[in-house]
Amino acid sequence: MEGGTVRAGPLRRSPVQQRSTERVGRMLDACADLLGEVGYEQLSTTAIAKRAGVAVGSLYQFFPDKRAVVQALTKRNLDWFVARAAEALDAVDHTHWWDVVGSVLDVYLHMHREVPGFARVHFGDVVDPQLLDENRDNNAVLVDALTERIAEHVDVPVEELRLTLTVANEAADALLKLAFRRDPAGEESLVAETKTLVKGYLAGKFGS
Repeated sequence: MEGGTVRAGPLRRSPVQQRSTERVGRMLDACADLLGEVGYEQLSTTAIAKRAGVAVGSLYQFFPDKRAVVQALTKRNLDWFVARAAEALDAVDHTHWWDVVGSVLDVYLHMHREVPGFARVHFGDVVDPQLLDENRDNNAVLVDALTERIAEHVDVPVEELRLTLTVANEAADALLKLAFRRDPAGEESLVAETKTLVKGYLAGKFGS
């Protein structure tokens, strides 16, 4: 995945010129590739800089350490996920809530299978359960973003929707991680069971 939105949080300074923005984007792309190859523990700023084709000093102009690079990458992935989920939500028939939820799950599955590095760090838990926001855990950040988007398409009170999505997300997250531990492409039977479980839970809350 090239480019994407880079939020200021983990950066020493935000890139202003297009050239600097592109350089930071290459660093994040390099970080994603290396995470997929060697994992977080073996990741280093030197390796990221080398893969990105920049001097390590250039990396340190923007990031204090590898954790900050992964944090920026995770934020970019969250931006990408929410944007793609919004596109999917706009494209489905909202007369049935399952179409809404199914489209979001499919976006997550696509990220797990296709986005470099995502399978290693997901939304940051392998690094820090509060990598995205010091006041909320990573899944809460994700659920809040999804709640805001899905609330536009379903007639459910926001706080009820947030709680329901929290439960559904935690259950789906645990099962999908198991599916991808068993098979790098995601064990299809477990993926199907995950969708069935979430569908059953939401049917119990909102009706079939």
